[in-house]
Amino acid sequence: MRLLLVEDDKALSRGLKSDLVAAGFAVDQSYDGIDAAFMGSEEPYDVVILDLGLPQRSGLEILRDWRKKKNAVPVLILTARDAWQEKVEGFQAGADDYLAKPFHVEELIARIKALLHRSKGQAAGALSVANLLLDEERQSVATPEGKALSLSGTEFRLLRYFMMHPDVILSKTRLTEHIYDFDSDKDSNLIEVYVNRLRQKIGKDLIETRRGQGYIFKVNP
Repeated sequence: MRLLLVEDDKALSRGLKSDLVAAGFAVDQSYDGIDAAFMGSEEPYDVVILDLGLPQRSGLEILRDWRKKKNAVPVLILTARDAWQEKVEGFQAGADDYLAKPFHVEELIARIKALLHRSKGQAAGALSVANLLLDEERQSVATPEGKALSLSGTEFRLLRYFMMHPDVILSKTRLTEHIYDFDSDKDSNLIEVYVNRLRQKIGKDLIETRRGQGYIFKVNP
């Protein structure tokens, strides 16, 4: 899943990006309101982490503008601990969740995962589809027989995206846009390589190729 991290404190942003990448997310960064507004409007993010106190444009202004334009990307806002007014204004502007600074990165990651699950109409907690159980902490997957299979970073991001969009035709372009960050080499042909690697691990029948369309992760293969 691909995130946009909007935080003007560059040292904090670098640390958070490192933690989020380690947790299995593709992460783009923005440090000011103008850049953030553009990126959030033009790129297909799964979640935006939005600090409200930004230079050039405030986080609240950006959020209100996104919602006015029917941009429904899930947004978690970051606020100062005692700024309860910002929390209220954030929810009124269309925020989905908030986290007060300072915070533990483990809580941020837990809230992001919960947001992702809710946005896809899935219950929070373990992700289980087609008799596979995805362990988001260990970045591994358990088969129906109980065998745990380790996944590379890209394999994990790809399988999580498939499992969050079961029975949906997903083009190579869409998959590429959601499992790589902005600076990655987005060669869509690499998707074929990683799909084949997943098939070797979880079975060939779960991921079906739709010629000229993409792939579909089948709940009932």
